[in-house]
Amino acid sequence: MAETGKGVTAGKLAINVQKRLTRAQEKVMQKLGKADETRDAAFEEMVANFNKQTMEGTRLHKDLKAYLVAVKTMHDASRRLQDCLADMYEPEWFGKEEMDTLAEDTDTLWLDYHQSLTDKCLTSMDLYLAQFPDIKARIAKRDRKMVDFDSARHHFGSLQKGKKKDEAKIAKPAALLEMAAPSWAQGLISAHQVAQTNLSYNQAEEDLGRAQKIFEELNVELQDELPTLFDNRVGIYVTAFQGLANHQEKFHKEIGKLSHNLNDIMTKLEEQRQLKKGGTAAEKTEEGAKSEEANHSESASSPPKRPGPPPSRPQLTPSPDQRKLHNDPSEAEAEASELDTETMSTSHQSDPWSGLNLLDWDVEVLQPTTFPAMKAPSWDSWSAVANGSEGELPPGFLYKVKAIHDYTATDNDELELKTGDMVLALAFDNPDEQDDGWLMGVKESHWAQNKDISVKGVFPENFTQKV
Repeated sequence: MAETGKGVTAGKLAINVQKRLTRAQEKVMQKLGKADETRDAAFEEMVANFNKQTMEGTRLHKDLKAYLVAVKTMHDASRRLQDCLADMYEPEWFGKEEMDTLAEDTDTLWLDYHQSLTDKCLTSMDLYLAQFPDIKARIAKRDRKMVDFDSARHHFGSLQKGKKKDEAKIAKPAALLEMAAPSWAQGLISAHQVAQTNLSYNQAEEDLGRAQKIFEELNVELQDELPTLFDNRVGIYVTAFQGLANHQEKFHKEIGKLSHNLNDIMTKLEEQRQLKKGGTAAEKTEEGAKSEEANHSESASSPPKRPGPPPSRPQLTPSPDQRKLHNDPSEAEAEASELDTETMSTSHQSDPWSGLNLLDWDVEVLQPTTFPAMKAPSWDSWSAVANGSEGELPPGFLYKVKAIHDYTATDNDELELKTGDMVLALAFDNPDEQDDGWLMGVKESHWAQNKDISVKGVFPENFTQKV
């Protein structure tokens, strides 16, 4: 027999071609309704469940692989971020060694997480889906064998009908055969027809039995396996998602600890920076205090502090004209004597005392003629005299001072001063709150623009001078 390929003979090829033609003819006859089809509703439901299971498993496998790709991407991004931080982190900063160790632990944690998901989740899904192609092929083979079985069944049925017709035909023309041929010829013809009919019938019966056996074996096997496979999907889903959840929980717990450690390192680094910044500011303040000590020999070595119980309201320094109103009585008397001397000199011709010198008088003589004490002006009148007609002034205004040195505030209630700043000195709301050497005030520029004293503050008096 001629060979058409390795292991394939022309006879086998012809048989395969004949089977395909027979199946195609049978399917056409079934579609046209001229031949009945073997149907199994229970098996068809199993096949529908299998197709659904295949689709869901394939989707889960695809999404799980996409998740692992995302984990790998996150790992790469985390590694680059840690490398960036390590490159920027200077060696003398706090926690340099801890930062390097933390970066290594983070990288190891991501690697373990990705590997665990691959081994426990993705591998189990690969094994689960690996059995689907074989079962799918067996279902397709079972469908083909079912068509072969239907074709053999229909062929055997047609032969049964033909045998009955042939037997009737053989009986009818017996007289004609007897008339046309000798008796021995008539017997041979009848025997040949019967043998040919029996041969085809027997062959068809064997083909039907063989096709039925193959179909039923496949059908029974699949009916046992498909329901079991469909039920196993629950266990597969539980294993996949439970393993995913467990690994996620462990990973996020460990990565949370590392994140907490990173936060602590950053917090301590910021605290050290603030302490260093505060130390630098303190050094600058100390240097400024030393400079002020050199420029102000009359002041203390540093800006006055606010110790002990505060005294009453600050004492004002009046103007030269008003200072005369608060001199000693002896000075007032002397000035009055000088004034009286000048008055008497202008009218010495008519005054009998014009020729006398008041300096030669005894002090006791002057005592009965002392001048009455003058009333000191009020704070409001004093502020009006000091500021003239400058417009509306803040409540409690006393006088105006000018900053002769810069002063850096060291507390929230202190006023920042720059050389040349004009400050409106204010009375303390509670005189007992005033400390020695400190004044309360608001910058004149702020008051002129906003008419607001809420930003008032205290400042050292020896950093200013009255104007």
